[in-house]
Amino acid sequence: MSPLANHAFAKMNGIGNEIIVLDLRAAPLHAALEVSAEEARSIHRTYPFDQMMVLQAATTAGTDSFVEIFNNDGSQAEACGNGTRCVAWYLMKDTARTTLKIETIAGILDCTRKGDLVFQVDMGKPRLKWDEIPLRDEFANTRTIELQIGPIDAPVLHTPSAVNMGNPHAVFWVNDVNAYDLARFGPLLENHPIFPQRANISLAQVVSRSHIIIKVWERGVGLTKACGSAACAAAVAAHRKDLTGRNVTVTLPGGDLQIEWRASDDHVLMSGAVELEFNGVFAPELFSDSAA
Repeated sequence: MSPLANHAFAKMNGIGNEIIVLDLRAAPLHAALEVSAEEARSIHRTYPFDQMMVLQAATTAGTDSFVEIFNNDGSQAEACGNGTRCVAWYLMKDTARTTLKIETIAGILDCTRKGDLVFQVDMGKPRLKWDEIPLRDEFANTRTIELQIGPIDAPVLHTPSAVNMGNPHAVFWVNDVNAYDLARFGPLLENHPIFPQRANISLAQVVSRSHIIIKVWERGVGLTKACGSAACAAAVAAHRKDLTGRNVTVTLPGGDLQIEWRASDDHVLMSGAVELEFNGVFAPELFSDSAA
């Protein structure tokens, strides 16, 4: 039987980004629980999620938890801004605390409570060099890169911006995000050879100097109502192209995020709401397929 059988979890969302929070911090060190890709996929079949945030005991002094992030295909992600806000709520909900530090494989993220269900995450500095994103080919400037889909003389999408916000992103600039079938093009672009680690694919529509609309095909997930790191990537990319200022509202199908690319230290701050949908317990039979 899977050690995750009969384990409690919280089903949450961050502006529609479907999140499971699984707290494994109480496991004894000699019996620390690990989640396999098969177990993540089994959980998704019964409790659909975009990301599962698995809380482990902190490994760095001064942090509150080490968090592993699973996509619903069982792959691991380096960052998830909406999921991190959900974790911040989970860790602060029964306390008077207003700040904490969460450790991920992408680095340590500072979280701040801004309201009952509103949290801000410091996503750190964007990485902008071609080999930091990473890209297969060298580009002197990643404000735009040479990539297109469709006929060479009339491409459907072309010349995206590339940004790493803990994970790789490509942002295609369009006049109307709803005029494109992202479900059709997303898988091709996510797995394009130019992205050695695959990529999150966004369509971005600039409404004003302070407002962007985006739709996202999320790496390892598919079409999603929201993606916090994609919102951050779009805000950074838009400012680099002088399309917006450093403070923008990013509208996704699930709602709005407030993004600031802070001039003083280049850190990207993301603020938005979270929601607890329900608390549950994993039934043992949920893992029968993964055990097999």
